[in-house]
Amino acid sequence: MSDLPRKAVTRTAKLAALPLGFAGRATWGLGKRIGGKSAELVAREVQQRTADQLFKVLGELKGGAMKLGQALSVFESALPEEVAGPYRAALTKLQEAAPPMPDSTVHAVLSERLGEDWRELFLAFEDKPSAAASIGQVHRAVWHDGRDVAVKVQYPGAGEALLSDLTQLSRFARLLGPLIPGMDIKPLITELRDRVSEELDYEQEAQSQREHAEEFADDPDVVVPGVVHQSDQVLVTEWIDGVPLADVIAGGTAEQRDRAGQLLARFLFSGPARTGLLHADPHPGNFRLLPPDPAGTADTGGADGTGAAQWRLGVLDFGTVDRLPGGLPQTIGDSLRLTLQDDADAVYELLREEGFVKDSIDLAPDAVLDYLRPIIEPALVEEFAFSRSWMRNQAARIADPRSPAHQLGKQLNLPPAYLLIHRVTLSTIGVLCQLGATVRLREELESWLPGFLPQEEQEEPEAEELAEEEWPEDAPAEFGAAEESVDGFEAVDEPVEGAAAGAEVK
Repeated sequence: MSDLPRKAVTRTAKLAALPLGFAGRATWGLGKRIGGKSAELVAREVQQRTADQLFKVLGELKGGAMKLGQALSVFESALPEEVAGPYRAALTKLQEAAPPMPDSTVHAVLSERLGEDWRELFLAFEDKPSAAASIGQVHRAVWHDGRDVAVKVQYPGAGEALLSDLTQLSRFARLLGPLIPGMDIKPLITELRDRVSEELDYEQEAQSQREHAEEFADDPDVVVPGVVHQSDQVLVTEWIDGVPLADVIAGGTAEQRDRAGQLLARFLFSGPARTGLLHADPHPGNFRLLPPDPAGTADTGGADGTGAAQWRLGVLDFGTVDRLPGGLPQTIGDSLRLTLQDDADAVYELLREEGFVKDSIDLAPDAVLDYLRPIIEPALVEEFAFSRSWMRNQAARIADPRSPAHQLGKQLNLPPAYLLIHRVTLSTIGVLCQLGATVRLREELESWLPGFLPQEEQEEPEAEELAEEEWPEDAPAEFGAAEESVDGFEAVDEPVEGAAAGAEVK
């Protein structure tokens, strides 16, 4: 299929076929076992057929169906290895490509939104899309001033398709549950549906991207392409080359994986602190690993000779963001710090105050601490090696109905204000596990997460307080002048040192 199906009945019929297909394959598998095939072999064949059908339908439909597929793709690390194999290839396909729109459809949208003479805006325009996503596809072009640009064109009828798909998918979310152990799919679908209007609003996306591009303009580690032009259903931004993160996951060197993982964690936690916005669509298709900036620091080279330590992270697609004017909530940092300090009572009280534990629920503080400790393991150490096996162990611990973690998890609540933050954090961890990256996560938490460091480590004495301690009240006037000059020097010098240090970690 080469175009976005617009009639609700067509899309509904395709999606409705999914649960029937699940049931049919289960019956087929039973017949195979009766015929003498081993249960393990049959299970693998059923999983392969399920993956092929599910993601073929999601990819063809684009819209909300593909959006769900992309959201699920970052969690494949949680699947048991014997199940993950059949799904991995199908999931990965959704991160970078989907069947394209016909050229005539693309040209019609450009004519309607940019004017009949839209070609005059470009020195060159490639009809073949370079990438396709859930609500639009991207074409490479050359803007009239000579800049290489990416032109994102929204699929006609994308809004209707998003709502239709997600409504239909929510009706059989229970059947999708086994895809990701320990994860309730229905709230994810609900949250995606609630943000449809944001996804479709290219004006809002352009503003979010501008704010990020301005803040990270001189950043040595993160690259956000600038916005060149925006209109309804069309967004033109600067083009950036680089290695798609999906390719790094599939075949990157250890140095590239670690570098990409470190920068991904850095962007997750530094973004809200620096812009008041949280990039809320962290699937690998939205990131690139860029080679060192030729105009920047010299390439020192890595263990593999590629200079991976100097590579930068390119960030795309700001269609979904969470607006956090004060950065990430301090409650997150406070609860992490208190958990690391084994202060069960304080952690429990904080979670109750914030609504993570409802008033009608009574839990043992020590049990809550035992539930949280394995999850925050990456923050316990100087650096942590993320892996699919670690992710699988966490998922299995929470998904097993017989485990205390599963029973306790069912009694916890996720306040609405934390829904998107929670999903983004889990998704980012999922990508880190796909990368198999060794990351200094604690370093990023200390730098960017409010409340993670004890209060006394976050605040330095005021300059006036230092002055009062260092200079006696009856000092001569010339000492006062000297004090001002010393304070002035320190006020300039200390932030300069801090900025230099910050440049290494932000």
